[in-house]
Amino acid sequence: LGNAALSNMPIIEQVFVDWINAKSQYALILIPLFAFLEACVGVGLLVSGVFLLAVATVVFASQLASIETIVLLAFTGAVLGDHLGFYLGRWVGPRFHHSLLANKYRGSIERAEVLIRRYGSAAIFIGRFIPAIRSMIPAMLGISGFKRLRYLFFDVLACLLWAIALGAIVMGLDIGFSFSK
Repeated sequence: LGNAALSNMPIIEQVFVDWINAKSQYALILIPLFAFLEACVGVGLLVSGVFLLAVATVVFASQLASIETIVLLAFTGAVLGDHLGFYLGRWVGPRFHHSLLANKYRGSIERAEVLIRRYGSAAIFIGRFIPAIRSMIPAMLGISGFKRLRYLFFDVLACLLWAIALGAIVMGLDIGFSFSK
């Protein structure tokens, strides 16, 4: 980012941008890592997508990676996180409902189950775009016995659309930063 853009940022953002620029070799690793963490069952309830968006925006604005690379990295992390949740759900099965995690996040789990019952395969798409339940939908589908190949197809498509949307937001934010310079 240029000096004019940096001077208009709050100090915490300046420190973050400076760190990314100084450690650019690690910046690209953070994109799939944050995409994975926000999609990962349980962890995704604690890790906000704002981290991913911030890293992706700084990486793009600093020209450390193309938008296509950012989209591919985010897509990869999201698919891996979703599939970990799905297969963990298949492994744990119905006994999950009696776990401490299920008791702690009962409201999110109930919303995810209602979404799955009401919308079936479309729940994969809907859940991918709703942060509060994003990490729960794959696990709940795994617990419910959703077919593996059907899940693979719909999840890959949903993650691709989500990653493209992320790329569009990053580009839009970059344009916004360009106008403010």
